[in-house]
Amino acid sequence: MNFASHLKQIARDCADPQDLNEDEAYHLFSAVLDGGVPDLELGALLAALRMKSESLEELLGFHRALAERVGAIEPPPGKPGAIVIPSYGGARHQPNLLPLLALLLQRFGVPVLVHGTLEGFGRVTSAHIFRELGIMPSLSLDQAQDSLHREHLAFVPAGVLCPNLQSLLALRARLGLRTSPHHLVKLIDPLTAGGIRLIGTSRPGYLEKYRRFLALTQAHAILLEGTEGEAFASPSRRPRLEYFRQGEGQVLFEAEPESARHHAGAPADCSAAATADWIRQTLEGKIPLPLPLVNQIASCLYACGYTTDMNQAKAIAAVETGSLAGN
Repeated sequence: MNFASHLKQIARDCADPQDLNEDEAYHLFSAVLDGGVPDLELGALLAALRMKSESLEELLGFHRALAERVGAIEPPPGKPGAIVIPSYGGARHQPNLLPLLALLLQRFGVPVLVHGTLEGFGRVTSAHIFRELGIMPSLSLDQAQDSLHREHLAFVPAGVLCPNLQSLLALRARLGLRTSPHHLVKLIDPLTAGGIRLIGTSRPGYLEKYRRFLALTQAHAILLEGTEGEAFASPSRRPRLEYFRQGEGQVLFEAEPESARHHAGAPADCSAAATADWIRQTLEGKIPLPLPLVNQIASCLYACGYTTDMNQAKAIAAVETGSLAGN
């Protein structure tokens, strides 16, 4: 493969870059994932794609290459549809409450597969918080499947899902920025029967890009503006929660206006220990669950088939989480 040709194509002019078509993107990212691109060319390609931003065709091609290399996990039989949550952002300014969302869904008997990075690059990852809560990462696909079947919750590191993926994500430390792999991991679904993906982003322009991707791929997912990139609703103000079923979008909750900001309690700081302690108190009913997270729980219950009626999902989420504000 002529990597210089691809590099020249996508980085030839910042004002007028030329996108790869889907097949070109597929073959290029296949080589990247298989470790077939020399370091110099790899760094240049990732930086050029970051500056240009992936087109929809490139995203489709990159995703096809990644999906072929992600290990398969069987979801538990006879349960609601499993929720698949990517966790690659981590907390920097706000507490990372993604583990709380996963644990609440687990309480409803909904299988939850969280996948992400172990290294936060200065941020507090879900893996750090799960460890504080006594939930350790799965070391193999078999272990992840066993945890998902027995506990209805598993955390799978990116390197377990796809061995070369973690090394690509780790390039962030050397390049100083996130690149295409960080956007692609949000689209991973390792479940053989297909899960309901929670896809959150805080990057400008990516909500619309993901929306078009989900429509074209006839996906089953919930899309939202994430909290520092993580796929949970900000406890201070609910984002728009949009549900996709076979590519058809449905808005379950509109975004709250700025004037509707909640003054919910929060951990004293963003550290893994403080966040885990706050999560424990919330699960014990000592701290009320923020309304935006109640709304997200309702959306997940509806999307996974726990109930086929959205109003019922709102009521169940409100009652079971001790909130009266889920209407």
